[in-house]
Amino acid sequence: MAKQWWKESVVYQIYPRSFNDSNNDGIGDLNGIIEKLDYLKDLGVDVVWLSPVYESPNDDNGYDISNYRAIMDEFGTMEDWDRLLEEMHNRGLKLVMDLVVNHSSDEHAWFAESRKSKDNPYRDYYIWDPGKDGAEPNNWVSFFSGSAWQYDEATEEYYLHLFTKKQPDLNWENPKLREEVYDLMKFWLDKGIDGFRMDVINVISKTPGLPDAEVTTDSKYQWGGEHFVNGPRFMEFMKEMNEKVLDHYDVMTVGETPMVTPEDGVRFTNEEDGICSMLFQFEHMDVDSTPGSHLGKWKINPDWKLTDLKKIMTKWQVSMQEGKGWNSLYLENHDQPRSVSRFADDGKYHEVSAKMLATWLHMMQGTPYVYQGQELGMTNVAFERLEDYKDVEIHNFYRDVVENGSEDPEMIMDAIRAKGRDNARTPMHWNSGTNAGFSDAEPWIKVNPNYKDINAEQQVNDPNSVYSYYKRLIQLRKQHEIVVHGDYDLILEDDEQIYAYTRTLGDEKLLVITNFSGEKPVFKLPAGLDGSRPELLISNYDVRDHSLEGLTLKPYEARVYKLA
Repeated sequence: MAKQWWKESVVYQIYPRSFNDSNNDGIGDLNGIIEKLDYLKDLGVDVVWLSPVYESPNDDNGYDISNYRAIMDEFGTMEDWDRLLEEMHNRGLKLVMDLVVNHSSDEHAWFAESRKSKDNPYRDYYIWDPGKDGAEPNNWVSFFSGSAWQYDEATEEYYLHLFTKKQPDLNWENPKLREEVYDLMKFWLDKGIDGFRMDVINVISKTPGLPDAEVTTDSKYQWGGEHFVNGPRFMEFMKEMNEKVLDHYDVMTVGETPMVTPEDGVRFTNEEDGICSMLFQFEHMDVDSTPGSHLGKWKINPDWKLTDLKKIMTKWQVSMQEGKGWNSLYLENHDQPRSVSRFADDGKYHEVSAKMLATWLHMMQGTPYVYQGQELGMTNVAFERLEDYKDVEIHNFYRDVVENGSEDPEMIMDAIRAKGRDNARTPMHWNSGTNAGFSDAEPWIKVNPNYKDINAEQQVNDPNSVYSYYKRLIQLRKQHEIVVHGDYDLILEDDEQIYAYTRTLGDEKLLVITNFSGEKPVFKLPAGLDGSRPELLISNYDVRDHSLEGLTLKPYEARVYKLA
């Protein structure tokens, strides 16, 4: 496959509100990020993806943008942003910004005009409908619960919002709207950024007529994804975006694309006529959810198996390499709980299991993403009170399923503690001092109480820490081309404790062995693999015996060997 700088990179995601507070108002900011750039450079990452820093009323923590060309006051000024970009580029770090153009804020000037009258020039920038029989135009449910439509008394019509009611969907059918989007993209690209992460980009095209969703539950509102996921004009819109904007810059683009298949992945990212560098798919993020439950992601399936994860990851790895597409590798982001709490052991085996997950992920084919604090092994948080959680999704969910009397409140709180987005949004742990060194003021959301045991100051100079292990993994990627470009092959596909695979490039072969359990399973080298002279590249335990015949693994052990 063709070589590209973004294939060889490791991306670090910053959630600015929770990263580092430089002016002690309890909210992270741009100058706080600048203060920590040397930390990122030392870690070895190449690209920083910055979650939205644009002007916003913060109904959905910045994903509701009221001005695409201005910086949120809480985060600083445009001059601060300019300095951030300069300081990053001075250190050889690239900057990827969030592009949120399926919807805007209802406080955006476009929407303020759009809702004034039915004949306003901006009316058609959004999706309006008079409704039917005195009710919503269709039965679609929003991603954040409740109807996807909001009645607006000014013009006595409904507007579509697939997310919160303060996030009205933009009307991509309108060519003027599309030109506005392309223009704002050029604004940031001309400032010198290195790419975009495209928020829920594959829902920008809706089926004409906006038909009802199929009724599959007894709820009033139904999932309508068949009418807006990978909609009829999605590829057309994206190709136009590439022709008019992206093809003129050397940038990386990652599309956030829920509900896609590996076939979609190849179609979107292949070298010949793909529409983005890589995408975020969510199939592996649903592996622990209960299929068909009305509680969606919140209903945890206690019976999910490692073989389920193997099937999903292998399907994506093999399909993308055969179709010359490109994977994004991630276990955490601002929308997901902490991976060591979710897929491993955040208690007895916290350190080794955090290292195991990192090994398993970073040795696959694709571009790895590290979410802030993941490199320290930060864990989920268990707040006692609902009020301590700040996320609109959490509060909407609780209200919908508890306050209407359908679910047990404590069971729902347990689900929030396990799957809520605020697990990833607690302040970054810089040291064991006040508020984990994030701020001298009370943070906007509480700090995870375990910061005295898990923090950067402790780990940066400890050669055995999770942080130091991430550094070594990132260095391996730069030292061995096979880690980037080698083909992936699963081995031991039926094993429910060991996830093992090989990477092959020419005559070279890597063997990756990871134990996803707290037990001591025995690894048996499959026939056809030469384990006679293995060279250990990295491991999360001190290894003295390198025999691969009948290898008894320690709890959550990980090893990577270069085979002769």
